[in-house]
Amino acid sequence: MKLTTFIFFLSFFVVPLAAQQSVIKVEVKQEADGKWQLYRDNQPYFVKGVGGQTELDKAVEIGANSIRTWSADDAGIILDEAYSKGLTVMLGLWVQHERHGFNYDDTEKVAAQLAYFTTVVTQYKDHPALLLWGIGNEVDLNYTNTNVWYAINDIAKMVHAIDPNHPTITVTAGLDADEVKLINERAPAIDIYGINTYGDINNIKRNIVKYGWKGPYMITEWGPNGHWEVAKTAWGAPIEQNSTEKAKSYSERYTSAIAADQNNCIGSYVFLWGFKQETTSTWYGLFSDKHEVSQAVNELELLWTGQPAKNRAPIIDSAVLNNENKGADIYLKSDDKYDAKFFVTDFDKDRIKYKWEVVPESKDIKSGGDVEAKPNALTGISASKHGNTFTFRTPNEEGAYRLFIYAYDKHNNYTYTNIPFYAVPRTPEDGEPRFIQFKKQTMQSFQ
Repeated sequence: MKLTTFIFFLSFFVVPLAAQQSVIKVEVKQEADGKWQLYRDNQPYFVKGVGGQTELDKAVEIGANSIRTWSADDAGIILDEAYSKGLTVMLGLWVQHERHGFNYDDTEKVAAQLAYFTTVVTQYKDHPALLLWGIGNEVDLNYTNTNVWYAINDIAKMVHAIDPNHPTITVTAGLDADEVKLINERAPAIDIYGINTYGDINNIKRNIVKYGWKGPYMITEWGPNGHWEVAKTAWGAPIEQNSTEKAKSYSERYTSAIAADQNNCIGSYVFLWGFKQETTSTWYGLFSDKHEVSQAVNELELLWTGQPAKNRAPIIDSAVLNNENKGADIYLKSDDKYDAKFFVTDFDKDRIKYKWEVVPESKDIKSGGDVEAKPNALTGISASKHGNTFTFRTPNEEGAYRLFIYAYDKHNNYTYTNIPFYAVPRTPEDGEPRFIQFKKQTMQSFQ
């Protein structure tokens, strides 16, 4: 037999590894003592999940065992990759939102949506990486037509009829007594209640029982304080936690709200495992746009493996602008020079590279995680660095801005903060601007 013929013969019969495996049964059970438990292949399975489908090697490294998607886009590719790395998938079925124009009184459109999901479930129900069917995400956000819960129940019933091996979960925006009541009454085919929650996470354990949910639940998104949950400046800019403050939040919230509920909580998916512009470019993502790792990832590794990261992200203690702390209403004269001071340390004594940029306050704020446009950093804003102090020139246009400061080590880790400020027009009484000219628009150097 010719070699080329032999190679063709082999390739014809090579089947993807996942396709060679049989379906792995997943189920939820209530134990004799009342505790809810997720089982996979007859073994207890507590979900230590990440919300997103990137950086999967890092997810495995820090002890994650599952990933979450919000839709079935590229489902085959995602399931195969997850399986190759020993991860499971909460596969999302993106149920359309009323706030995006979908009408749940339109029976034809509702039926077409169900038909589409039927093809998806039929195609992927036996994939060994599949863990849960995520039926809808925050369909309750800004809605008025509660018939959506009947539609979700029909999807869940379809899933159970076609796929007896994987539970169903639906996800609400926060936890509300009215939504629990509606799901109990209109969507009884849902097995697990999913909650996206941030600053309210410590109230979930108490309230979900109080509101009448009698089954298991998962925290399907969680992280720092949401941009709707924080103090704002006089001009309405929300005050973002710096990366070190966020890392502390992740650690405390996992311990006090997720791991602490051994009776009803069967796991969680941290948000966001990746990078995203949402209010700012740093608010929710656990990675930078260049894949650098934030300190919160180090905290997750310690929580999930019991071991510290081999090399840790830098720590930012604080930063001030014009001698005022982040959170103050900081007004700066346009086209003038000001100082910003920052205080960064590194546990591993790595050399640190710094970067700064001035960015207009985002005017493209959406709800529910809808795609937002990232405002561009300003050019022509010069700066110099002396020790731990930046001196920079404010924009000459009146308006709201943020000064971002980043610190990087040489091990792909970073830390960050941003300080909102408002540039006010100059008046004759202010005199000539203290214009300064530097060579660089952005500054990077090692300490």
